[in-house]
Amino acid sequence: MTTTPNTTPRTTPPGRPPVVDRATWQAARDELLVREKAHTREGDAIAAARRRLPMVEFDGTVEVVGPDGPVPFLDLFQGRDELVVYKHMWWDGAPSQGQCEGCTTTAWHLQGADYLNARGVSYAVLTTGRADEVATFVAFMGYTQPWYSVRGLDEPVGGAMGFLTSYLRDGDRTFLTYSTTGRGNERVNGSLDLLDMTPYGRGEAWEDTPDGWPEGRTACWSWRTDADGHDTWGPTSRPVPQWSRPGATPVETLGRGSEHH
Repeated sequence: MTTTPNTTPRTTPPGRPPVVDRATWQAARDELLVREKAHTREGDAIAAARRRLPMVEFDGTVEVVGPDGPVPFLDLFQGRDELVVYKHMWWDGAPSQGQCEGCTTTAWHLQGADYLNARGVSYAVLTTGRADEVATFVAFMGYTQPWYSVRGLDEPVGGAMGFLTSYLRDGDRTFLTYSTTGRGNERVNGSLDLLDMTPYGRGEAWEDTPDGWPEGRTACWSWRTDADGHDTWGPTSRPVPQWSRPGATPVETLGRGSEHH
């Protein structure tokens, strides 16, 4: 059967990708796929190098404070050999809406550890916040993963926050194996990967976008909004995931303490 070509004019609306026929689109898609596969293979090679990093032994008997009180860090492995933690920044004395929006973004995307557990890896969140304040925040956010206060502890258990860190256990011996921060934390944020698939991407000013695209905004502009969904860092804003929590309302102060941990 002969198919009549589509003769409809392919006009491109302003600020949109060019409109082409399916064959032209497929050719462009296949060309990009070559680069995507090379990127994947390079990622595999980097992961292989990561597995070959040396490690640092530390005292696994050091105590951290969980919901039931102090426990040795070794307990966070839950009997498994590997452990991944996210180190959540903390504002002392701040209410839930005043806590770190970037860390909320990361923690929100790591609420389930079933697939990690199936591979023999445990997961926990560490923070420098006081245990009582942390418990209130965790309850409000609805988090089910274990949180522990590492207040006053040094690296590699405590120290600087905002890191994804992995550890290995060999019996009662514990080792630091890997740590990353900044954009290294993006690996757990599936929302960013999905946005990177869309024509307008993340909508951030640093991105390389064609002429005529919507103007990009400050990086991470969507981390905090008001009740109407408008991005703002003002006194009635919350980290975006909080608006889905029961009872989340605008509050007139972020309540931040004087010290950021």
